[in-house]
Amino acid sequence: MRNDYKFENLNLDEANIFELQEALEQGTLTSKDLVFYYLGRIAEYDQDGPHINAIMEINPDSIFLAEALDLERKYAGRRGLLHGIPILLKDNIGTHDKMHTSAGALALAQHISPEDACIVSKLREAGAILLGKTNMTEWANGISSSMWAGYSSRGGQVAHPYGEFFVGGSSTGSAAAAAMNFAAAAVGTETSASILSPAVQMSVVGIKPTVGLISRTGIIPYSYSQDTAGPMARTVSNAAILLGVLAGRDESDPATWRYDWSDREQDYTRYLNVEGLHGAKIGVYSELPEHVKCSGEYDEFLFNQVISDLTKAGAQVVKPIEIPSFHGPWKYNKINMEFKHGIQNFLHNLPAHMPIHTLSELINWNQNHEEQALRYGQDILEYRESLADLLNDREYIQESILDLHLARQEGIDYAIERYQLDAIMFPAYIGADLSARAGYPSIAVPAGYMENGRPFGITFAGKAFSEPTLIAIAYSFEQHTKHRKQPVFD
Repeated sequence: MRNDYKFENLNLDEANIFELQEALEQGTLTSKDLVFYYLGRIAEYDQDGPHINAIMEINPDSIFLAEALDLERKYAGRRGLLHGIPILLKDNIGTHDKMHTSAGALALAQHISPEDACIVSKLREAGAILLGKTNMTEWANGISSSMWAGYSSRGGQVAHPYGEFFVGGSSTGSAAAAAMNFAAAAVGTETSASILSPAVQMSVVGIKPTVGLISRTGIIPYSYSQDTAGPMARTVSNAAILLGVLAGRDESDPATWRYDWSDREQDYTRYLNVEGLHGAKIGVYSELPEHVKCSGEYDEFLFNQVISDLTKAGAQVVKPIEIPSFHGPWKYNKINMEFKHGIQNFLHNLPAHMPIHTLSELINWNQNHEEQALRYGQDILEYRESLADLLNDREYIQESILDLHLARQEGIDYAIERYQLDAIMFPAYIGADLSARAGYPSIAVPAGYMENGRPFGITFAGKAFSEPTLIAIAYSFEQHTKHRKQPVFD
């Protein structure tokens, strides 16, 4: 099958949301055309050809939604920048429609969420078309220590669009879908590196927001203290548009209450400034962990080129900078406890007809369907099921406090205040865990390709709710360098 949708003066393979909206407003393109175009690409590349396997399922109502939104545009005007724009969602984000929400687990293959996640309601209100769900690392990489990133028992293995490379996790399907232009943008989730890692691996933009900028309600949990959804897209502008729709106060999620929504607009397109690097002070952290040096994710030449590009764009680069807590000591008791507590609550609230309602029942179900469900085992689930006390545990409480102190006061806050920085730049995604424990934002941006074709990326990190600054810096870097290239197939 070939995708033959061509439109005058518009390259749908690379058009950003601003350009799509202009064509939609002029009537040279319809949302129905867009849905057909993306479905054609999914059929050609995801299920055939290179078989990327990024899409878990398609929304059977997507064409009807497109037709309805085309009519609304014609008679009432557009709602905003996402009106009639197809968006993909990670499979752990609840939608109350004909699609399932399974976190990639075969045991939840028939689960339909009883209500939309808060961010799904926001997307619907903005006029976005929910095109489908994306594949992911099962249970957000919470089932097995040997499970390959991007694999789920329900969806199989996500392939890398650029070659035989590590796909990153766990929002791998969302990253691959964005790289392959299966939709205008996708939504991923992150506890630690699950947006930033696959974004770097697959040469797309990923924004891991401040915890509390985006509601967690209706998303299958992993960690109360670190979970957040975030946009994944081919360009910073597309990611910024999507972020503005996803962000907002949710009365059901106390994490969103600490943001002063009355004093700030959620229009992040205001910060898409090509001169955003001019005068910006960027601290460069370059102390690479040994596993990164050996993983093939780092390229010294490209990293030095990034520093040169930042300087040419008018940034003041400070290197190297010190982050006292970068190497910890970090523990993982908090994550284990929060995972068990959150998943137990989620499973307990599943409808009565579902086969599992506790973590132990999930483990037993997997064992009874071992051939299909346990390709990589379930040692992490079994360990977490054995934990007791959960959120009353003394070590959990101490680690929760210590994480914030080390990651903030001895980590990102320390560096930004000591060197008077606007942002910290990390090679690849090595700062992801630090930002995750702090609950602080990061944005991943493409930064070139290695000799073997493997993508290289960088991340910019900042203090709480510094998304406007990070978007301005990332957009300026993107526009000055134009590193991203489309995946090419024979």
